[in-house]
Amino acid sequence: MDFTNKIVIITGAASGIGKACAIQFEKNGATVIVADINLDNAQKVVDEIASLPSVQETNQGNAIPIKVNVAKFSDVEKLISTTVSEFGKIDILVNNAGIGPSYLKTHEATLRDWDRVISVNQTGVFYGMKLALQQFLVQGYGNIVNIASLAGLKASPYNISYSASKFAVVGMTKSAAKEYATKNIRINAVCPGYTESALLNQLLGAKPEMDAVLKSVIPMKRYGKADEIATAVLWLASDETQFITGQTITLDGGTSL
Repeated sequence: MDFTNKIVIITGAASGIGKACAIQFEKNGATVIVADINLDNAQKVVDEIASLPSVQETNQGNAIPIKVNVAKFSDVEKLISTTVSEFGKIDILVNNAGIGPSYLKTHEATLRDWDRVISVNQTGVFYGMKLALQQFLVQGYGNIVNIASLAGLKASPYNISYSASKFAVVGMTKSAAKEYATKNIRINAVCPGYTESALLNQLLGAKPEMDAVLKSVIPMKRYGKADEIATAVLWLASDETQFITGQTITLDGGTSL
């Protein structure tokens, strides 16, 4: 997959799936905006990318860190406007930023937890889509890949806010894809199952006994890797999938079976 001269924004790119996406896009020639609420970690990703042999040898692509809280509309506005001002366009937006719930039953869930998760996982994706789409309509093309979850496709107990937000991401992906299908704009989503990430570490840290339980329901008997999810993101964002829009690709080691 070739992303030479492509400008890619990735939110939540300082760790996990977002970081893996940033590195893979860079290896394939893109210029990546590493957007994250943690600017120090975003800078570390940029530094790591700069040290990649493929980047040094080809002198293709570069990475730029930008601090953004996707739950703040003004932050996302600045992210989009800064990118367009600097590079004149946006080719690809990966809405990856997300946070996990407190793993409580629905009647125990707090209003703070609900508001916090929905504001990042659902509203943050809406902000990114809305503003990127405005730019895509001006330039006549664009591509969005949203990071949803297996929890957005099937029942996920103790996850009411997270599940609600990820079901919403799947719905927003499909609705917007249909709206802009004739505008040379594609919008798809990936739905990872249990993947090695900060969110999984959060769960296992709170409930260590869940490690054996989770692996028992995954036919492959292992967790997914961030690089595996990133590969699917790049495929959907590439020119090799120009007839694919409004789809959700499930990467779960067979869990949904």
